[in-house]
Amino acid sequence: MTQSKTIEIRENILAANAKAAEELRDSFSRLRTVAVNLISSPGSGKTTLLEATLDRVSDLRAAVLEGDIATERDSERIRKLGIPARQILTGGACHLDARQVRRELSEAAFPELDLLFIENVGNLICPTTYDLGEDFKVVLLSVTEGDDKPFKYPAIFSRAALTVISKMDLLPYVAFDLAAVETQVRTLNPSSRIIRTSARTGDGIEDWCAYLRAASLTKRSL
Repeated sequence: MTQSKTIEIRENILAANAKAAEELRDSFSRLRTVAVNLISSPGSGKTTLLEATLDRVSDLRAAVLEGDIATERDSERIRKLGIPARQILTGGACHLDARQVRRELSEAAFPELDLLFIENVGNLICPTTYDLGEDFKVVLLSVTEGDDKPFKYPAIFSRAALTVISKMDLLPYVAFDLAAVETQVRTLNPSSRIIRTSARTGDGIEDWCAYLRAASLTKRSL
C-alpha cells in the first residue's frame, strides 16, 4: 500500500470518528451528562480509582464504559458496586473510538446520567488521538511508572484537563521525582489541574470527587 493511500485511509477513519464524536457530544450536552475519558498506561489504577470514587459520588447518577482488548474483568468489578457498566472489547485495537462508544451506549440503555466514565484501553499514545465526545480527558500517572512520562508522551499530558498522580502511598518506596513530574505537566499544559491520589489510603480522592461534582454542577446549569 502506498503512503498516500495509507494517509487517505487514516484521514477517512479520523473524519468518521470526528462525526460520531460530535453526535455524542451533542447528546451529552442535551442530557447534561459529563463524559470523562480516562487514559493511562496499563496498571496505573484507572479501575481502582473508579472503585474508590463511585461510592463517594453516590449523589450523582453514574455509569461506566470499560475499554479493553480482552476480558470483562473491569466491568465486573464496577457492577459489583451496583453501578451500571458495559465492556467494550476491541479485539486487539489499542484505543476506543467514538463509533464504538456510540454503539455501546445505544445498546446499554443507561438511565439518565450525571457522570459517564469512559475507561480507555491502557495506552498513553493511541487513545489521545481519538475524540470520544467527552467533556474532558483525564490522564493517570502512577508513581510506579517513572517520572519521565510527561515529556516522553507529551500529547496526552498536553490535552488532558486533569492529571491524576496515582498510588501516592507507594512514593516512599520508588524513585519518582514528584516535583519534576509536576513541572513537566505544567510546562506542557499550564492550565492542567494536578491531583495527587491514593485509592488505598483515600488521600486526594475527595479533591478528585469535588472536581467531578463541580463539572456536573456547571453542566447542569447551562
